[in-house]
Amino acid sequence: MRIPLAIIGLICAVAVSGCGKKELRDIRSTGTGPDEFLVLPPKPLSAPDSYADLPVPTPGGQNRTDVNPQAEAVAALGGRPDALLPAGSVPASDAGLVTASSRYGVSPDVRQVLAAEDAAFLKRRRRGGRIKIAPVDRYEQIYSRQTLDPFAANEAFRRAGVATPSAPPASGE
Repeated sequence: MRIPLAIIGLICAVAVSGCGKKELRDIRSTGTGPDEFLVLPPKPLSAPDSYADLPVPTPGGQNRTDVNPQAEAVAALGGRPDALLPAGSVPASDAGLVTASSRYGVSPDVRQVLAAEDAAFLKRRRRGGRIKIAPVDRYEQIYSRQTLDPFAANEAFRRAGVATPSAPPASGE
């Protein structure tokens, strides 16, 4: 019995499509595991000189092994811990940027509003594309109209006379 050439071609196309380069574009969380950036390794424990002199535990109080973890992280990364600003404050060098960006008001729930709008956008865009034979880049499909071509933008800035850094050539060149 002879298998039609079209069926053999379709089988080969499906088999080869799985060998494509998969990018890390699916940025949805795949589980409920811990956030690896919130895990902070503690300093080694040591026995106190006297157990009777230990302070009373206070929930939410300061940790005796990591007195100032933020300053220690800044020092470990080569920064100056004495230059740390209080939480919520803005450095003087960024004051103009904050003023300009908040000139029309600041919405305190901007993250929740954007998440709801993005969820609605994804729901509208996914309606016709649920069934696919081969793996596809959903991120590229859904956000293709909002993607910026960096090479075209770089050329536009260069034509306008703006000094731009050198960039690698486009992959097709």
